[in-house]
Amino acid sequence: MDLYRLTIHEAQGLLRERKISAVELTAAVFERIEQVEEKVTAYLTLARDRAMAEAEAADELIGRGAWGPLTGIPLAIKDILCTEGLRTTCGSKILENFIPPYDSTVVKKLRDANAVIVGKTNLDEFGMGSSTEHSAFMLTHNPWDLTRIPGGSSGGSAAAVAADECLGAIGTDTGGSIRQPASHCGVVGLKPTYGRVSRFGLVAFASSLDQIGPITKDVRDCALMMHAICGYDAMDSTSVSRPVPDYTRALGAGLEGLVAGIPKEYHIEGLDGQVSEALKDAIRVIEGLGVTCREVSLPHTPYAVATYYLVAPAEASSNLARYDGVRYGFRDTASVDLMEMYRNTRSKGFGPEVQRRIIIGTYALSAGYYEAYYGKASQVRTLIMEDFKQAFETCDVLLAPVAPTPAFKLGEKLDDPLSMYLSDIFTLPPSLAGIPGLSVPCGFSKEGLPIGLQILGKHFDEETLMKVGYHFEQATDHHQRRPKI
Repeated sequence: MDLYRLTIHEAQGLLRERKISAVELTAAVFERIEQVEEKVTAYLTLARDRAMAEAEAADELIGRGAWGPLTGIPLAIKDILCTEGLRTTCGSKILENFIPPYDSTVVKKLRDANAVIVGKTNLDEFGMGSSTEHSAFMLTHNPWDLTRIPGGSSGGSAAAVAADECLGAIGTDTGGSIRQPASHCGVVGLKPTYGRVSRFGLVAFASSLDQIGPITKDVRDCALMMHAICGYDAMDSTSVSRPVPDYTRALGAGLEGLVAGIPKEYHIEGLDGQVSEALKDAIRVIEGLGVTCREVSLPHTPYAVATYYLVAPAEASSNLARYDGVRYGFRDTASVDLMEMYRNTRSKGFGPEVQRRIIIGTYALSAGYYEAYYGKASQVRTLIMEDFKQAFETCDVLLAPVAPTPAFKLGEKLDDPLSMYLSDIFTLPPSLAGIPGLSVPCGFSKEGLPIGLQILGKHFDEETLMKVGYHFEQATDHHQRRPKI
């Protein structure tokens, strides 16, 4: 038995019954990494010695009967969350050698759950990208086709899960950065409701949009990880104090009586025919499970891309102002005065995509333009929120594509930023509204590339999303197919 192919819940059962040990499981994952990492390049940093020590500690706990759902489970962390004593680069030269003195809340929760942290995964620099081609250090390849992108910005996390280089991973989603790579890599990805998971220790891109969530091999694993990482945190001012449900318990309930909305604005010119067919097939399966599907309208959807690319860069401009070469991170030492040092540090430390967004955001926030750009975008964002609010008055969930096409070729859109931005056209509106979204595999293109179904829900109703996703998963076999790598 190849232990690295196990899901979290499968491994959990074997660990609890003492049929395998956490040390054996973790060693198997590192053996798998040695086999395929040269092709996939999902990891920026591996922590083998530390992980094996954590696995030994987990085995000791299991031996005493003190185990939990994630005890001894090898997981990966997107390299934008702070990890005490373990390098955190954000995929940027400006933080190439930064080692945080503390754990982010999510990492601390995973450590408290006695999970094993395998390493830190590659990403678009500071989470700004849709293909993981904007990392300062390396390209990550899609395990289904090594010539294609894994999606972004959590491409390293999604590729690592798809290639069995970990049993589950943590990603972050600002405008689609969990859901889109999950779709392209044929795995499950959840963007929780804004405020459901603490952002403390997450290196900020756009503070009103960033959210942390799980990327897993199936929906049950997603529920297990979600239960471990969410909850109120006084260290995060945007964290919402609400009880944390047992997400796995919700999976068992049936879908009869639920109503699913199909947003007509998401069936647009440019939607790949294979994606459209996979979505129609998924809707038919869900209807067969007792769900009533009806068309709904989200009329302000066409403005979402423009709104996002004003709001997010404006917040990025503000957040990334702290990287000035003075307090931490890269500093240009050849400069002769302070202003030159600031300029050269940021020019050499930030990549072109990050610089592009800082410039856009700084312009949108500048005197005389704030109301015309950022202020207007904030107003349209409110209209987009109202669209979803009205849709959910008659629907329990919405069903939509995740991405307009399957994974595209590496380099295909690198010189066309607008085309790259449009890759997130279906994931941006839910992010602006702060609602949860789940990507589950729903089919494959004729080239054998995965296609994802996006299930959207009301604020803090992740339970219904996972319930729908789980029953769809049980009625299909898309999630059981693995890349031949």
